[in-house]
Amino acid sequence: MSAKILKTWDEHLQHLRQVLGQLPDCRTGDNTTYSMADIGLGAFSVFFTQCPSFLAHQKTMQQAQGQSNAQSLFHLDQIPSDNHIRQMLDPVPPEVLFGCYDAALESLRQAGQLESWRTLQDSLLIALDGTWYYSSQKIHCPNCSCLEHQSGEKTYYHSAVTPVIVAPGHPQALPLRPQFITPQDGHTKQDCEIAAAKRWLEKNSAQYAPLKATLLGDDLYCHQPFCRRTLLHGFDFLFVCKPESHPTLYNWVNLLQRPHLGTVKARVKVGAHFHTYAYRYANGVPLAEGQDALKVNWCEVTVTDHKDQVIYRNGFVTNLKITDPNVAALVAAGRARWKIENENNNTLKTKGYHLEHNFGHGKQYLSSLLATLNILAFLYHSFLSFTDESYRLIRAALPSRKTFFDDLRALTRYLLFPNWAALMDFMMRGLEIGPYAKSP
Repeated sequence: MSAKILKTWDEHLQHLRQVLGQLPDCRTGDNTTYSMADIGLGAFSVFFTQCPSFLAHQKTMQQAQGQSNAQSLFHLDQIPSDNHIRQMLDPVPPEVLFGCYDAALESLRQAGQLESWRTLQDSLLIALDGTWYYSSQKIHCPNCSCLEHQSGEKTYYHSAVTPVIVAPGHPQALPLRPQFITPQDGHTKQDCEIAAAKRWLEKNSAQYAPLKATLLGDDLYCHQPFCRRTLLHGFDFLFVCKPESHPTLYNWVNLLQRPHLGTVKARVKVGAHFHTYAYRYANGVPLAEGQDALKVNWCEVTVTDHKDQVIYRNGFVTNLKITDPNVAALVAAGRARWKIENENNNTLKTKGYHLEHNFGHGKQYLSSLLATLNILAFLYHSFLSFTDESYRLIRAALPSRKTFFDDLRALTRYLLFPNWAALMDFMMRGLEIGPYAKSP
């Protein structure tokens, strides 16, 4: 965590500049025209504005006006070229940026913004999931994974586990430190999502377990070694558990009767009709075969519509005790796992961040570093939505995220703003919101 609590966007931007200014510099001789801070911020500005041409536009503005928004909004002293940025950032591992993730999360925690995300007896839900962010049949590097097709062709790709904080009823997700799926030294087998998730536990439990966190994951995570490791590192867990992959557990559960098998029913109005939620649960059942099997607590929900048609069914296992009063909350928390796909991964891929676009592949870390900067931009946007009233009002007044960034790109291309506050003020004035709202 940052020693000083950063409260404003400008403070976070200054912190980011300090971090980027300390990046390893592989240059020798006199070729140091651009600082590492300018190189890193140049890449970041592209992701923050969601404008691949941002630096080119700012160079044109610099030549015409002697100043640019790259300087005033992102504190660049000079604007480097795209190729120079890629060349200089290739040797930089993505972990150097994790302190910026920590500072943003701590700012939200100190501001009390995380309290509304807490559920399950004051727990924060951290969802784990893997996602691709680059693929090619030609371009590859030593950090690529490889998928061999039956045709003999190969697809080279990069992927990562992208943890996020989620909560039932929250339309957003808060990104945390990612863990990249890359070939590991001394390992002959190709790296995989579950191995990367184990590394994430080892590297980040000291950072996140004190938040009183419960890990969410799909059926991939629901096996004894990973569940035990989760507990060892101080987390609770709530993982999807499918019958076909856990026959021992389901055979055991299906033999249980009351009072060892709990059942709860609830009717919930959805539109003009009611849906019925039927819950079953059992505590202390074996996750697998064997005398040393981990004992877990299991629950299942079956949702039927007004015609008694099943519209949803899923099961979960957890180390948290399940009771009649809390089974519905546990299931709701488990179902919130889908938000990592909809509110995080899909947002990063389809809502302007273009996570799967090849911004630069490199020969070492470039692809993963740029992905880390891209996700960091998403985190900062979330930070602004909670802490910057002007930003929040503007986003609420516009019909979509896309409209906001379309406007941001157009304004910063043609107009020079002395700082972020001036840009927000200009947009509020044009929208006639906030202090410029017309009297009724």
